[in-house]
This record gives sequence, C-alpha cells and structure tokens, in this order.
Amino acid sequence: MQFFVDTADVEEIRSLAETGMLDGVTTNPSLIMKAGRPMADVIAEIAGIVDGPVSAEVTAIETAQMIAEGRRLAEIAPNVAVKLPLTWDGLKACRALTADGHMVNITLCFSSAQALLAAKAGATFVSPFIGRLDDLGLDGMKLIEEIRTIYDNYEELQTEVLAASIRTTNHVQLAALGGADIATVPPAILTKLIQHPLTERGLEQFLADWKTSGQSIL
Repeated sequence: MQFFVDTADVEEIRSLAETGMLDGVTTNPSLIMKAGRPMADVIAEIAGIVDGPVSAEVTAIETAQMIAEGRRLAEIAPNVAVKLPLTWDGLKACRALTADGHMVNITLCFSSAQALLAAKAGATFVSPFIGRLDDLGLDGMKLIEEIRTIYDNYEELQTEVLAASIRTTNHVQLAALGGADIATVPPAILTKLIQHPLTERGLEQFLADWKTSGQSIL
C-alpha cells in the first residue's frame, strides 16, 4: 500500500518525506486555506518535495471551467493530479483531462456505483471517504472492499483505490486488508502507525540489559 499525506503544511510534508515512507500528497481547498498562501505557490513547493502525485482540487462546478482550472493546475508541476468532484460535470472533465495525459483524482466517492463511473471516465484515482460514511453509522470499509471487488472483475479498469477521510490507525490497517491501493492520512495518523507500547517496552528492556552487560559495540 502507498501512503499519501493529507495536508498542505509544507514543513510537515518535508519532515515526513525524509522518512522515505511518503508516496504522495493530497490537498483540498480547506487545507490550502489553512496554509494561508497562494494555491499555486503551495502546490509547486509540495510537488518539489515529493516525487509522487500531488492532488490539487478545482473549485469550479461546471465542466468547461473544471477543465480550464484543471489544465492550469496541471501546469504547476508534472506530478500534479487534478482533483475533481464525483459529479457528471466532474466525470466529463475527467475524460477531457485524462485525454490530455493528466492524472485525475475523483473525490467525494460514497458508493461503489460512483466508483465504477469514475473508473469508466478514466480516473487515475478514486477517493472513497471512509470516515464520513462511518459518521453516518455506515461501514466505510465495506465500500473499500466493494470497489476492490468490482475493479478486480474488469481488467480494463485501471483506477487506483485511494482510501480517504481516514480518522484512525485502524482505518489504515483495515483499508490495506480491504485492498485499497493507497491511503491518504493526516500527518498525526501517519506518525502514529509506528507506535506500539510493546515496541517501546521491549526497546527499554533491551537497552537496560545491554547497559548492565558493560559491553560496547564500538
């Protein structure tokens, strides 16, 4: 599974990229707003830090304007993926932009039928929102499994499943088990994946025993 980080905080991205575990970045208008800088500047800087896809979202809701905005965003850097909403206008824009050779991330997916349409439109990625479904008492992970099954039924569908709206480390594990190709996670969740009390306790014991032995490796 690939790990994308869901943030527009350049310093957080830079720090996580140094771990070698970061495969891409997703942003949205809300995250760009928090960055407090021009969108093009933020996306360009992020795209220079990571080699993988950097999702930048259009704000238009009508096809022609989506295409225009998408082309402008794609000009920022070759690794920009244009993020489009899962609407008919978004799907039509997806077809046009993928025909241009641009990566497209179809976002706000809440059903496997929607995900099938996104794949038919040629989307590079589809982003099912796990956490928002869970908030309604539904099963976000079931959606990941359904999409995986449908995509695997048809070799011609090459869209990758990008699990989004992830709230917990357990969401990441379950998304991987469900067959998601990618998980995009907030920085705080990504850093928590490495944590386990038994790992910390075991390391403390090993170090204490080594100190007692009086030995040195160097």
